[in-house]
Amino acid sequence: MPALASGMGITPQQFEQLQSRVSGTRRVSTKALETTLVSKASVHQTILGIDPSLRGTGYGIIRLARPHPEVLAQGTIKSPAAWERSRCLLNIAQSLREVLKHHQPTVCVVEGLFFAQNLQTALIMGEARGASLVAAAEAGMEIFEIAPRKVKQAVVGYGAAQKSAVAKMVQRMLRLAEQPAPDAADALALALTFAQETGRFSLTPLKRI
Repeated sequence: MPALASGMGITPQQFEQLQSRVSGTRRVSTKALETTLVSKASVHQTILGIDPSLRGTGYGIIRLARPHPEVLAQGTIKSPAAWERSRCLLNIAQSLREVLKHHQPTVCVVEGLFFAQNLQTALIMGEARGASLVAAAEAGMEIFEIAPRKVKQAVVGYGAAQKSAVAKMVQRMLRLAEQPAPDAADALALALTFAQETGRFSLTPLKRI
């Protein structure tokens, strides 16, 4: 092809530019693309994931690093069955405030709403989610939500994966010595999914709440 271009009196670079104009496409250098991805991923370096539940809210905080993200904190905010709902919600909010004060993440990712089995369950889950969001909003963080199926697809590669499969993959991806508890694993999976989604071009931007 370069010989043909030379015979026509144009340089190979000019010939490529001509091809681009004809096809209606524009070439982007690999270096420019990599720079864009790195800049997007570096907007938030410390990410909080929250898996809300009245009796066991999972949380996980990761910091983006090479060769793999580092876990700063993880755990489950537990509330005894004997506690009334209002006390459980206070426990969620206060516990998260302490975690956020110590690690100071800049963005929060919460599990998206799903169809509950009944109205009562939906209300209780909504209350736990609200208590979590208040704590995150007080800290001045950006807050996003990701659907459970999308998280499983990103971490396990299967949108209907079981909790145990998510926990195993989270342990592997974060190089953890032990498998995290189910609720904490889901929270860490949320943080990992956010890092993946913001580190590449996506046709469906994450929903900010």
